[in-house]
Amino acid sequence: MNSSLYIHIPFCRRRCLYCDFYSTIHDIDTAKRYIDVIAQQIDALEGGFSTAYIGGGTPTVLENDILSGLLKSVKKVVTPGAEWTVEANPDSLDDQKLSLMRECGVNRLSIGVQSLKEEKLKRLGRIHGVRKAVESIDLAAKKGFSNISIDLIFGVWGENLESWQTELEEATALPATHVSCYQLTYEKGTPLFEAMKNKSVVPLDDDTVAEMYACAIDKISVRGFEQYEVSNFARANFQCRHNLNYWNNDPYAGIGASAVSYVDGVRQSNVSDVKEYIKRYDEGRSLVASSEKLDPVRSAKETAAVKIRTKGGIDFAWFKEKTGFDLLELEKKALPKLIDQGLIKYTRAGQSVTGIRLNRQGFLFCDTVSSELL
Repeated sequence: MNSSLYIHIPFCRRRCLYCDFYSTIHDIDTAKRYIDVIAQQIDALEGGFSTAYIGGGTPTVLENDILSGLLKSVKKVVTPGAEWTVEANPDSLDDQKLSLMRECGVNRLSIGVQSLKEEKLKRLGRIHGVRKAVESIDLAAKKGFSNISIDLIFGVWGENLESWQTELEEATALPATHVSCYQLTYEKGTPLFEAMKNKSVVPLDDDTVAEMYACAIDKISVRGFEQYEVSNFARANFQCRHNLNYWNNDPYAGIGASAVSYVDGVRQSNVSDVKEYIKRYDEGRSLVASSEKLDPVRSAKETAAVKIRTKGGIDFAWFKEKTGFDLLELEKKALPKLIDQGLIKYTRAGQSVTGIRLNRQGFLFCDTVSSELL
């Protein structure tokens, strides 16, 4: 049975310069029909999900009556005590929307703050300001949300280590229980990538970005947050259960345009077009754009590649039970190489080697480690 449910709401008021997730400008008529389709799909599910995550796009850009219909459908398929997250942007969060989500059972918010510096927000093309970001977090806490995550981006052209340190101090003083710190990336197909190509934007040098990441690890950790994954920090008992499911390579169902499902070793991606998604559903055609059946070796390697991102790393016994493979044998070429490069280290219980995990340098170059394990 799927333990996690992901629902993609691709509507935004405006696309950010750096975003390469599938999204489209919000249109109320299209959104209403799209949510009707999504609700029908959810109603057809067996249910019993222990986590649900409504991401985007910007789910909170939906009008209250449309959002209400979506939330009522999700409520039918989550278990009591499930972690239920909705992504939100500060510009589309208000008292009514927060009350609606609380009443329907949403118990976790992921707020796309991205920065607490005005100039940095302008560079990123965000439509909210710092004051609105802080107000939205405070309001969410006052409305009874005790599990609030905020996203921050670092490595933005024009910023420096000192301003990033200040941002971290300000962010961790807010009533948030979870902080995600993401390095700015220049993804092909985005306006930001084009700006880099024509040199109107000059990326920060790698050493400065690495210093910023190391600063995040150190600064956030002394503020009562524990790093539990490469980009994620949480107060005690507030780790994101939905994301932990991904990092354990456990099954999940994905609904919506561009959403991905992973069930019984089969990964499927839905079409990345809202109108095409609706049309296919109305015509009774498949919504799947691509499908791949992973063989046992590939599945095991993917499990290693995602699990290594976590602070605890990979326990050999856990890996054997989950995949049927001995990690030391499966990755007999990769592991010695990564050890020699100083990116991972063995974990021990007494004299026995029990697993592997990233060391500090490995966290800086986690993508390299994951690629090697694949």
